[in-house]
Amino acid sequence: MTGRIRGALARVRAVIGIAFAQLRHDRTRTVLSVLGITLAVLATTLLGGVGIGVVETGEEQFDASGRDLWVTGGPIKLAPGTVGGFENTVVNAHELSAAIESREDVKTAVPMAFQTVYVSTDEENWETLVGTGAPARGGSVQVTEGQQFQHKDIHYADGNYTGPMTHEVIIDQRTAAMFNVSVGDTLHIGGTISNARANEFTVVGISPTFSRFLGTATVTLHLSELQEVTGTTATDRASLITVDLVDGADPDAVAREIEREHPEYEVRTNREQLEATLERQAVVLASGGSLVVLAVLAGITLTANLMVSVVYQQRRELAALKALGSRTRTLVGVVVVQAVFLGVVGGLLGVAATIPLGMGLDAVAASIVGFENVVRTPTWVLGAGVAVAVPISLIGAAVAGWQVSRLSPVDGLR
Repeated sequence: MTGRIRGALARVRAVIGIAFAQLRHDRTRTVLSVLGITLAVLATTLLGGVGIGVVETGEEQFDASGRDLWVTGGPIKLAPGTVGGFENTVVNAHELSAAIESREDVKTAVPMAFQTVYVSTDEENWETLVGTGAPARGGSVQVTEGQQFQHKDIHYADGNYTGPMTHEVIIDQRTAAMFNVSVGDTLHIGGTISNARANEFTVVGISPTFSRFLGTATVTLHLSELQEVTGTTATDRASLITVDLVDGADPDAVAREIEREHPEYEVRTNREQLEATLERQAVVLASGGSLVVLAVLAGITLTANLMVSVVYQQRRELAALKALGSRTRTLVGVVVVQAVFLGVVGGLLGVAATIPLGMGLDAVAASIVGFENVVRTPTWVLGAGVAVAVPISLIGAAVAGWQVSRLSPVDGLR
């Protein structure tokens, strides 16, 4: 090893030694800076994980539905003051679905409705739940206890609603726990309390399918029976029509053809339906993005403040070193070593905290909205967290380095 190399290594060791000595000198500032970078990394990884989780969970829910197209008359809106509380925009739903199903490229077209209903076991204590009007039979419906509906929607009876009501209901596990009921027990269900007292339904199955899709506790009836108990049979209203295509059919092409045949309705593929849902949450998404930007800016500010503060407090010592012949790049090296250390430690702490905090947010989201795995942090998201921490620290070092380069030995020693 030549003397020149030994000299360079000695200078590097000296720079590192001085840097860590300064960090140890004021531990409070060091800890606060590490926490600032950690929070910036956490904001990036957790909010990024939520964004990924929302999109992937949405895609999985649509794929699990076993449907290819969604026919709606516009967004599903609340209708305060009405029985049921939802403004279902698809009218003559049975006839419309039958017309769509008659196409050669369509396997099934199923109308579905959502309405708020009163539910009770004893006609005294009432809860309001989302009632779903759907067939609840076929391969897309998962039943964990009991059975699916064994009959089609016979109460509709070609539009006159004179067929017998089956008075069967399928509930999800949360509804079962809420009322302490199981298969074979009965529930009173109706759009009004008086209507619910007159309509007793037997629980024939427990299924997570509809509550998983809606994210809330549900009771699922045949569509015509939900219309009957909520008083919406006059116009045969539904929230949407789900369409399952035959193998090989092009969803985009079929959607455009159905729209031409029924221009008063919108027809979306699974991807378009998910995008439309996310567009309605644009304010929430923009807020999340703003938090990430603010967190990163806060990390930059805290780190830069630490670096500048170190330079200011040690301006006399740095000025003396400059006057004695120390090069500016040596002093800048001290600042860079400190910044890299803070960035690496803050980044690693942020990534380490991401996984348990993500699991906690998942549990909270599942208990509130009913969806699981809302926060997903693949490896590249964790890597992005570390990648955010390093630039934050280097920007702080650049600010401090600029200040060191402008330091005058004469002014600093006054």
